[in-house]
Amino acid sequence: MTESQVQPWADHIFQVLTDYKVRQVAYVPDAGHARLIQMCRESGQLITVPLTTEEEGVALICGAWLGGHKGVLLMQSSGVGNCINMLTLPRVCQIPLLMLVTMRGDWGEFNPWQIPMGQIAEKALSLAGVLTFYVHDLCGVKDAAEAAARMAFEGSAQTAVLLSQRILGAKTFGR
Repeated sequence: MTESQVQPWADHIFQVLTDYKVRQVAYVPDAGHARLIQMCRESGQLITVPLTTEEEGVALICGAWLGGHKGVLLMQSSGVGNCINMLTLPRVCQIPLLMLVTMRGDWGEFNPWQIPMGQIAEKALSLAGVLTFYVHDLCGVKDAAEAAARMAFEGSAQTAVLLSQRILGAKTFGR
């Protein structure tokens, strides 16, 4: 099975990023986002910036906006907790923030360390003032990404699309 068959949702999201003229992509390396990251890196139209920690991405995306570029932050749900304090920056300054979050700790999770943050990621983001769009099936990915991008870039909102493990496929090691 090819990566494009495993991650067909990445094509939909890449199209939304292209339609909204996103120029910068900040990401913490993640197998869940692998195809999307590859597409962004190979496009020649996007500046991709690997991060060491997710909260750096919030600052980078805010800086991109101030410099005239739209950006997106790609991360895993375990990184949401790292961003909570930093999310005050785009909220107080009314800077658009679009985040795409691959979920862990929900559907078929095997790793007990992923479950706690995976279970509270959406609530934590909501409490921080981020509008969340939790997507549980492939057919809702493009619509959720489009809605989140519109609210971020046209309404100066902070948004997050949460991609369930039902879409990504539950990770397994050694089975």
